[in-house]
Amino acid sequence: MSGFLTVENLAVKVGSFELSDFSFEIAEGECLSLMGPSGCGKTTVMEAICGLRNEWIQAGEICLGGEEITGLPAGARGVGLVPQDIVLFPTMTVREHLEFGPRLHGWRRKAIAERVEGLSEGLGLGDLLERLPQGLSGGESRRVALGRALALRPSLLCLDEALSGLDEARHEEVLTMIRGMIEREKVTTLHVTHSLAEARMLGDRILEMG
Repeated sequence: MSGFLTVENLAVKVGSFELSDFSFEIAEGECLSLMGPSGCGKTTVMEAICGLRNEWIQAGEICLGGEEITGLPAGARGVGLVPQDIVLFPTMTVREHLEFGPRLHGWRRKAIAERVEGLSEGLGLGDLLERLPQGLSGGESRRVALGRALALRPSLLCLDEALSGLDEARHEEVLTMIRGMIEREKVTTLHVTHSLAEARMLGDRILEMG
């Protein structure tokens, strides 16, 4: 396999659930939508790629940008995650959420300010930077979570049912925003969803799990 992200012969076991010999790849800059019914292992595969559950991996290899990352801790993989359950820090402003990763990794102040400016512009967060999460709409919270995940310019962006719970109007608005940011950032993306319409709108390609 020669993709930017390659998952080869992955086997995971979580309690009574088992998935074996699962392989796929994503080209650099591509957005792959991973679909399938509840319980088929979509989120489990994503969590294995993100390094959240290394103990679940029984066999197989995960490579990102030519480097094997199968055994690396989550923070060393260069992967940004927007989970299904959006969790924002209640005492941090929107600006501080966008600054969080770069500050943690020792970016210079000017570089952090430039990154926050670019993200807030692309995500339509300019008027919300001094706001706390309390009172943000569902769509606004998801845009903040996406900005936080993109702040460190990850090699891979993972979206796990990141639009669940939004009403129809907000869903389309945020989906359009995400598609725009993926293209703007040129970030390779794995998008887990159960929605065919969402997969078609966001993904360059769709992979269905049984």
